[in-house]
Formats: sequence, structure tokens, C-alpha cells
Amino acid sequence: MERQIPEWLNEAWESTVRKTVRISERIGSGFPHASVGGTYVLEEPHWWTAGFWPGLLWLVYEECADERLRKLAEQCEERLDAVLHDYTRLDHDLGFMWTLTSIASYKLTQSAESRRRALQAANYLAGRFNLKGRYIRAWNPWREGEDNAGLAIIDCCMNMPLLHWASRTSGDPRYSHIAQAHMETVLEHFIRPDGSVYHIVQFDPSTGACVGKLGGQGYAPESAWSRGTAWALYGLTLAYHHTGERKYIDAAKRVAHYFLSQLPEDSVPYWDFRIPPEVTKYRDSSAGACAASGLLLLAEKTGELEAATYHKAGVRILESLYRNYGTWDDHTEEGLIKHGTSHYPEGKNIDVPLIYGDYYFVEGLVRLRGGRTMFWE
Repeated sequence: MERQIPEWLNEAWESTVRKTVRISERIGSGFPHASVGGTYVLEEPHWWTAGFWPGLLWLVYEECADERLRKLAEQCEERLDAVLHDYTRLDHDLGFMWTLTSIASYKLTQSAESRRRALQAANYLAGRFNLKGRYIRAWNPWREGEDNAGLAIIDCCMNMPLLHWASRTSGDPRYSHIAQAHMETVLEHFIRPDGSVYHIVQFDPSTGACVGKLGGQGYAPESAWSRGTAWALYGLTLAYHHTGERKYIDAAKRVAHYFLSQLPEDSVPYWDFRIPPEVTKYRDSSAGACAASGLLLLAEKTGELEAATYHKAGVRILESLYRNYGTWDDHTEEGLIKHGTSHYPEGKNIDVPLIYGDYYFVEGLVRLRGGRTMFWE
């Protein structure tokens, strides 16, 4: 299908490259999460967002071949070795962390060490699979005596590409078997008939029985957290990409239709699609950016008539983020796009730039520009 290149795209890309190069001078090989007062707060390497900054650096590097950005991305990956070897701080977000560092590096440089790291991470992720419940366990106990062995979350859809990559790279199909089993559980327990999703599903870890649904980062158990909807949209599309199973793309379409039906006029979502009138409707630009990249991939996987709908929607979101949420002329702000909402129920990082929002925005631009390498694929 022929697609017209949006007029704003080159300008958006040039602005992105300039700002990324500029902020990299301070961030270096750190691990930013949320921008506070214009400056990205750097987290410890074990934090779940550690892959997004190096992933962003790799995206820009492939397009502009700036060796300094490559070096910083490689340094981030090396710093994660301590987390990988320590093991105790690892949870299901191994996929987010090593897909955007080691797999990215391996795809772009053929580094044997990066391949080894990614396979090691895939083994740890596969080890979190609960056979009875057919799900990847989300977290380890945060506090002494806490038991969350039965929790699985919608975000984990985006961790499954690490397992598919491991099967493809090693020739061992067991990793993909686990990924597919987890995604079948997502279809059964996370996706509602209208296409909205649950954030957290609780299982009995001994029997595998589903025992409840939790609100998590959404407003309530039966609300519709927008970033969770975006994780599902993109993750289900990737599941179809890796397996060819029709059930995944059918579900991805259902989620996409719900997401698009709930968008406000500027096409950038509120943090939850079902909140009462008295609750402030903060935007979550990160949900919009993630969904946009997923919609562009979905367009590639569907027939021409459907593809146009998904492609135009992805472009519309990205253009709105660029024009209405970008910080291109604001040298006091390190984040690329404003108005992200990380965790409203806990009051954390509300209405600020978020590194994963920045990453998915840049990934969306790369998709529109015909980028050769997508790390999730």
C-alpha cells in the first residue's frame, strides 16, 4: 500500500535527533524514568525502565550513525550486567530491559556478548512461567512476607518478544511455547469483550485458578487504564507477528477499536478511559506513543482497507504528540514529549515527560520513516 510521507515527519525527526544528542551530554549512560522540573531523574539499573533510554539511543544511532550514541547505549547494556548477575532484582520486565539493550545491540552490531546476555535474560524470564496458571509471574515480593506469586499484568505482553527472539536465535521452541501460553491467558482473562483490558489478574499460584482482577495503575478494577490498553494493542499485534495465529490479531483489532473510540479531539488519551467526573483527566502521552507504534505495525499486518484506518490513526497520534506535546524549543526540559502519567493511584510522576513515552514516540517516527530494524520483531 502506498503511503504519503507526512510533511511534518522530517522536521519531527530532525528535532528529535538534536534534542537526543543534547540531553545525552548530561544523561550519558544513566537510566532516566520521569522528568521532574525539567530534568530526568536517573534510576538504579534494576528499575524496569532501564532499557528505554539505550533503546532510544539505538534508534537514533541506526538512522544517523552517531558513534557517541552507540557508545552510550553499549555502556548502559554493560551496566545492566550487575543486575543480570545479581538475579534477585529481576522480574518480568526482563523483556523491556534486554530487548531494548542486548537484542537491539545484537541486531545492529552482531555482538556475541549481547546475544549471550539476551539469551540469559530469556532463560530467567522463562523461569517465571507458572505452569498451572499458564502465566508469567509479574513481580517478586517487594516487602518481607508479601506474596504476589499469583499476579500477572497486561504490561507483560511487551516482554514476550524476548522469548520469541530466543527461540528463533537458539533454535529451541520452548521459549515461544511459553510466550504463546502466556498470551493465550491474556486472551482469556485480560481482554474484555469491548476491547478494554484489565491491568492485573490474580491467580492461585498453586492451582492456576483465576481468583480476581485488580485495578493496579488504572482508576479501579473495572476501569480502562489507557497505557494498559496500549500495551495490549501492541503486544497482541507482536504476538501475531511472531506466531501467525489469527486469534491474536483479531484481539489486537478489538483493543485498537476500543482505544481509538475513546480518544479526545487531539488523539492523545487520558490516563484512564473510565474515570468519574470529579477525577482530573490528566493525559498520558506515553499511552498515545505506545499505541501509535502498535497501530503502525497493525496496519502492516492487515488487509489494505483496514490498514489505512490503523495507519492514519497512528500518524494522527504521532503528529499530535509532535505538534502539541513536544518540547523542541524548550531547553529547560529534557523530556521529548510532555504530559505523561506514570501511576495516578499512587500519585507518582503525574503530568510529566516519561522515558518510555519518549522511546515509543521516537520508535513511531522510525516506523514512519521506514526504519529497517524494530527490536520487538
